[in-house]
Amino acid sequence: MRFAVRYYTKTGNTKRLAEAIANELGVEALPISEPVKEQVDFLFLGNSYYAFDIDAEVKQFVTSLDKNMVGKIVNFGSAALLNSTYKKVKAVAEKAGIAMDEKEFHCKGEFKGIHKGRPNENDLKDAVEFAKQYK
Repeated sequence: MRFAVRYYTKTGNTKRLAEAIANELGVEALPISEPVKEQVDFLFLGNSYYAFDIDAEVKQFVTSLDKNMVGKIVNFGSAALLNSTYKKVKAVAEKAGIAMDEKEFHCKGEFKGIHKGRPNENDLKDAVEFAKQYK
């Protein structure tokens, strides 16, 4: 299997998850400003909610993907108040003609003192266990 890990973060929480997942998969976690240049079976895409939606940069990244280079997107992320961004990312991916894996990883993330210290070591371990399913 071939993997890539990309993430978008404003607080650093999603970057920490991306690095844990990428380390397990043997690839580098890169921000979404870095295009996917190699063909991959799974693109792990880290993101979160900002003002009750995924960031416009995430939407632009997904729509810019070459559907012949990406087998499936695997969604992951953290958020303080809302849960999964899966449906939001899937809606954009479908318009771009890219499949979404039905599984995803999500945990709480710290924001302005809410869920202090999250993602924590247990969350990072859970993210690694999630990534192991794909190896």
